[in-house]
Amino acid sequence: MIQAHYPKLKPPPCNMFDKQSHCETVEGKSAVVLYIALYILATGTAGIKAALPSHGADQFDEKDPKEAMQMSSFFNKLLLGLCLGGAVSLTLIVWIQDYKGWDWGLGVSAAAMFFSVVIFVAGMPLYRIHIVSGSSTILQILQVHILPRKIQSILRQIVYVAAIRNRKLILPEDSTHLYEIERDKENAMEDDFLPHRNIYRFLDKAAIQQTPSRQVGNPEASSAWKLCTVTQVENAKIVLSMVPIFCCTIIMTLCLAQLQTFSIQQGLTMDTKLTNSFSIPPASLPIIPVSFIILIVPIYDKIFVPFARKFTGIPTGITHLQRVGVGLVLSSISMAVAALVEVKRKGVARDHNMLDATPVSQPLPISTFWLSFQFFIFGIADLFTYVGLLEFFYSEAPKALKSVSTCFLWSSMALGYFLSTIVVKIVNRATEGITRSGGWLVGNNINRNHLNLFYWMLSILSLINFFIYVFVAKKYKYRNQKPAVSNAVNDSRTP
Repeated sequence: MIQAHYPKLKPPPCNMFDKQSHCETVEGKSAVVLYIALYILATGTAGIKAALPSHGADQFDEKDPKEAMQMSSFFNKLLLGLCLGGAVSLTLIVWIQDYKGWDWGLGVSAAAMFFSVVIFVAGMPLYRIHIVSGSSTILQILQVHILPRKIQSILRQIVYVAAIRNRKLILPEDSTHLYEIERDKENAMEDDFLPHRNIYRFLDKAAIQQTPSRQVGNPEASSAWKLCTVTQVENAKIVLSMVPIFCCTIIMTLCLAQLQTFSIQQGLTMDTKLTNSFSIPPASLPIIPVSFIILIVPIYDKIFVPFARKFTGIPTGITHLQRVGVGLVLSSISMAVAALVEVKRKGVARDHNMLDATPVSQPLPISTFWLSFQFFIFGIADLFTYVGLLEFFYSEAPKALKSVSTCFLWSSMALGYFLSTIVVKIVNRATEGITRSGGWLVGNNINRNHLNLFYWMLSILSLINFFIYVFVAKKYKYRNQKPAVSNAVNDSRTP
């Protein structure tokens, strides 16, 4: 806001689409102010996105069937709330920035954030706060040898280190021979007691006792880096099992990044008029997918989920992995539709000799609402995949990791955005010698590029990624059985 208010802290305005215009880059003190603001914003956003979903989900008891249904509805409403906020940003805030200035737009946003903090703090006495006892699950699973001895003695057993150190030992045929502390002691130290599962058996070596007796005298002191409990091993298995699911969702964010960038460039070349006197501002074009999500979320939450629940008996209607799979296949379809729309848009530009037309000032005679097809499909994909991932990571993560479990989703999205930049550069380098423009996506003139081919490539990659995901999801074993909903439904009908 400060930088936007004072002219000395920003470069002079210019038109990037005007070939005669000379645009200056931000440098010196102005660049320092800009990047400090961006990193502070990124840090705050990361904290909110990581903590808010988990904090909201903590308000519900997963073991209660009725509250399990309410938790699923919470994640849907969380997405709805994010989209409503985005809609306000893309309409009201954009209008303020266009007609009052960037400083006013940023100032209103800052004031809104301040009042949200006040409201959140006011509700503190009403929240359920879950405090995890014992050491962190992350530190039980991973460890570095450079930690001081005092810290190592506190962290006790480390699964991966113990499994590696015990790699030469032979696994017992009977899993009951693996080490586990007494149940009453377990309840005193850990919130959850996890039974043994026959997956990732190599990690079971971390729980092999090297003494004939089932009861080990003082394992924490005698073999802190060689012996873990079955519960700790199962926690490590859960995290390792989620890694393939995590990796399969990166491609979808890569596709989303293209829609958030190239689709906006497409929209700038198209007719944005709603009526003869009103046009959609270029900065508000993302309101199209956001509007679709706002309309779809209530339908999904209030109609589809209860209908599916009657047949499946699952509180969420369908399983988390099924929901994610639907989103992944829809993202592939969305990119295919985007490729077809781009072929249509370039055909209009070619037929009207407007391949070199200036965006915004010389719009093509084709409505920007042609982009709504790809946005609509991807909006549904968003609803299925991202909410499904939030539920999946939260419900499947070890109890001590639930507070940070939803970070896996945002990490996946961050990797997708980062990979997007790399993929664009690789594509441009690979197609540099076979195109007149020097690459499929080189330059600001999107009419001369080959965006349609790029979209087709992403659609094929997404489809391949979907088949890989199906293979991985079929092998995944949920950590516990989902609660049935019949009792909850009957309870809700009783007065």
